[in-house]
Amino acid sequence: MKIVFDQVNKNFGIIDVLKDISFEIDQGEFVFILGNSGAGKSTLLKLILNQLKPTSGTITVDDIDLVKGSKEEIDSIRRRIGVIFQDYQLIADKSVEENIALALNIVSYPSEKIESRIDQVIKEVNLSSRRYLFPAQLSGGELQRAALARALAIEPQIILADEPTGNLDIENSWNLIKLLKEINKKNNTTIIMTTHNQDIVTSLGKRNIIIEDGEIKKHHTHSHSEK
Repeated sequence: MKIVFDQVNKNFGIIDVLKDISFEIDQGEFVFILGNSGAGKSTLLKLILNQLKPTSGTITVDDIDLVKGSKEEIDSIRRRIGVIFQDYQLIADKSVEENIALALNIVSYPSEKIESRIDQVIKEVNLSSRRYLFPAQLSGGELQRAALARALAIEPQIILADEPTGNLDIENSWNLIKLLKEINKKNNTTIIMTTHNQDIVTSLGKRNIIIEDGEIKKHHTHSHSEK
């Protein structure tokens, strides 16, 4: 699932949040989106998710135009994108297992395979002893791993991670990054992560796109030409 932004602008009223954004992300890449609060990072992720429409320009995912595509095409893309947020967004009155099951039901995952899929992802994020607990009973690191398990369950081709280490201590931040690296390598899952954490970005040596005031200021990459 290749992602292409071509001269994308996004305005909220008179405020230009994103200005003339162009880049491509290939399947299996691990890309950091960097920038200060309010730079437009989260807006960019919401555009990929089709939660927002661009004011102008085109966004294509898997060769489907997110503005002109049919509802069926857009839904098909959305079902292949997992998301993790800084504030976890787990449902408080559902256990870890139930939160994951809900995500699987939403994407119409085969019902006879749901139980084994839950077992698999809970094991993958090392939460087997926590599967029946509710969000209020989990630590920050466990909450984020539960959110990652929920994102992983649908077997996504893309994971969007919006400041996923923002509420975590150093140890849990690095544990989460290690998991994301493994998922990226093992499953060829595209990872697009917004972050303020320069240490993480530097240590991974992955491609990064730096946004300032809604514009791409720098585009560091080992395998792509600068844009």
